[in-house]
Amino acid sequence: MNAQRHSLPACAGTPARQPVIAVILAGGRGTRFGSELPKQFVKLSGRMVIEHTVEVFEHCQAIDRIVVVVPPGYEDTVWEAAMRSGWRKLEKVVLGGQDRADSTASALAALETDRDDCRVLVHDAARPLLDGDTIARCLRALDAHDAVDVVVPASDTIVEVGALGHIHDIPERSRLRRGQTPQGFHLGVLREAYRLGAARGLSGVTCDCGMVRRELPHVDIATVAGSPSNLKITDGVDLYIAEKLIQTRATQAARNDELLWQLHDKVIVVLGASYGIGAAVATLAQAHGARVHRAGRSCGNVDITRREDVEHLLADIAARESHIDAVINSAALLVRKPLAAFSAEELSQVIATNLTGAFTLAQAAHPHLKRSRGCLVNFASSSYTRGRAFYAAYSATKAGVVNLTQALAEEWAPEGVRVVCMNPERTRTPMRVRNFGTEPVDSLLDPDTVARATLQALLSPLTGVVFDVRRDC
Repeated sequence: MNAQRHSLPACAGTPARQPVIAVILAGGRGTRFGSELPKQFVKLSGRMVIEHTVEVFEHCQAIDRIVVVVPPGYEDTVWEAAMRSGWRKLEKVVLGGQDRADSTASALAALETDRDDCRVLVHDAARPLLDGDTIARCLRALDAHDAVDVVVPASDTIVEVGALGHIHDIPERSRLRRGQTPQGFHLGVLREAYRLGAARGLSGVTCDCGMVRRELPHVDIATVAGSPSNLKITDGVDLYIAEKLIQTRATQAARNDELLWQLHDKVIVVLGASYGIGAAVATLAQAHGARVHRAGRSCGNVDITRREDVEHLLADIAARESHIDAVINSAALLVRKPLAAFSAEELSQVIATNLTGAFTLAQAAHPHLKRSRGCLVNFASSSYTRGRAFYAAYSATKAGVVNLTQALAEEWAPEGVRVVCMNPERTRTPMRVRNFGTEPVDSLLDPDTVARATLQALLSPLTGVVFDVRRDC
């Protein structure tokens, strides 16, 4: 999974003369999130939230070292993630305290031998979508200031209320900003603020810039622009939004034709390759030097609903090729009519093809992909996010495929196996023509466009991600 470093933007700043240390605060229990796990350890696109956060600093060239602060009992969780992901900058994992200020104090204790002129970026682990440009702005500001905060404009009117809940004041919005992280400091400044603050107590301190302002009012704290996407995961809605933002970033990052040369000599099995998207994927992969094996009901007489067909197909290919790098499942069945009009046989066939077949293929492919540390690609449909009239069976099974993808990404990540899902808009395929007849060509995606996006996603380092394919891609 070391390849994941290529999916993240490199920090735009030049390496600093003084060491730059990232302190990631993951010491909270996240009681507002409503999960048994602290929010920084829940899964987001197949990995823990904190893994996404650490990756940003791991792959920023300007960052020299990383210190992570965790609740008791989670030290090994972070070290195991470091081993799994090949992190090289993680230096220490230390225990946090009752609140944020205690966790920062713990990190400062771990840095007691470092020079005062080191630069430190303190970041919330629950902000996994930080970008390299924001880090660069922080570090440039620290060239001229002792402390810096990342802020974004306040988009809502802020109301100050009194003890009885009545409006006390409505500050002018143009002067207000919402604080984000990281917050940057020269280590000596933050160290001195906490030394003084410890005498008065650390309770009530909600951020490190607040501590510096309280204890060292003579120190100017600069501000730099943050990003609306640098959201903090506080509840389940935030997790959902973060998932969608990662999907958008992944889709944009995967649009790179330069990746396709990596297909050369890869062994790729395409289920549903008789026509449509599957056939286009197989043809494009073959054109870039992949050793492609096509399979389908009219292509090798392989029926994804028959377990023995799938198992025999993969075993035979693995025996001939010695390994399988990727399995792509584009097999699907759409019957468009009211659910009440379905026969039992039709309903069974839709479920068997779209969902049960995906389960069966995943089980059969797993040992082969585990050996090669390969990738399984599934296909959803634009209808998976919301069931549509006359699509009930199809939409429901495709939603199940997305859920399967996300679950397998978590299960198989420790084995180095990636699982992704393609979600194309309406595409010009024989299956669609059978259900909808002739439609304007410019209203549909071309199968070749979907095929290119599929192979780019296959070669990306991401897992557990749904890649949207749109006509404007």
